Amino acid sequence: MDLAIFAQVIANGILTGGLYALIAVGLTLIFGVMRVINFMHGETLMLGSYLTYFLFTLYGLDPFLSLPLAIFSLFTLGVAIQRFFINPVIDAPHLNQILLTFGLVLIIQNLALILWSGNYVSMTTHYSGISIKLGPISLGLTRLLGLVIAIFLTVLLTLALKRTEWGKSVRAVTQDREAAMLMGVNVNRVNMLAFGVGSAIGGAGGMVTSMIMYIFPLVGMLFVLKAFAIVVLGGFGSIAGAVVGSLILGLTESIVTNYVPSGSGWAEGVSFVILILILVLRPKGLFYAE
Repeated sequence: MDLAIFAQVIANGILTGGLYALIAVGLTLIFGVMRVINFMHGETLMLGSYLTYFLFTLYGLDPFLSLPLAIFSLFTLGVAIQRFFINPVIDAPHLNQILLTFGLVLIIQNLALILWSGNYVSMTTHYSGISIKLGPISLGLTRLLGLVIAIFLTVLLTLALKRTEWGKSVRAVTQDREAAMLMGVNVNRVNMLAFGVGSAIGGAGGMVTSMIMYIFPLVGMLFVLKAFAIVVLGGFGSIAGAVVGSLILGLTESIVTNYVPSGSGWAEGVSFVILILILVLRPKGLFYAE
């Protein structure tokens, strides 16, 4: 085995895992707090991608400078969706929640098709082709910056959950919603902000996605299925589990793509096989707190 090639494969897997973590962390936050199976989460990535694309093509705004606007816009949209659509079914059976969020997916996707067509679009900046050499490893600058954003937002969210009043309220609601209400926690406000923050992180993932792949109205579905697999793998509600699950999925896809014949076609399938095997051994996920 060529160790230089193997090191490059591992590096590519870590960079891919960073992108997956951006959407998986937001999804696991929403489920951990609200216990809502949110299929609409992938559309936050799609909308964040299009927002970044149009800011760049119409106004010349660098994609990384558009990150704060993408975060704010998707946070606002997430809060509105939680307030007017998710909150009324918060105590409904999971099937009702699934049907609602899947219905929102269809609405948003079709609006995107009407407004922007189904054509694939992409953007290229002056630094899109730049790579950084670390010995035998070559790292694309945009993918590396995407990993940095994923690490930064994950650390920021973790600190917020541990050191702020909102974070304490989130943890209280996650552990026992009824007890938190009795202790005076405004559960509706916690749910609304959690959904907004989760959507904002998904929007940040959309910004990174717009830099490294084509954008189209159904791009969110490609990522939300992987995000659900990652969240189940790591343990629903676990931020650390979402990060580890993202790295496992990214590394698996990279290794299979490079070392298995016709690997690009097998990568996603093998990843889900590994997911099934892990869940057979630990059905509640790797980081589920007993």
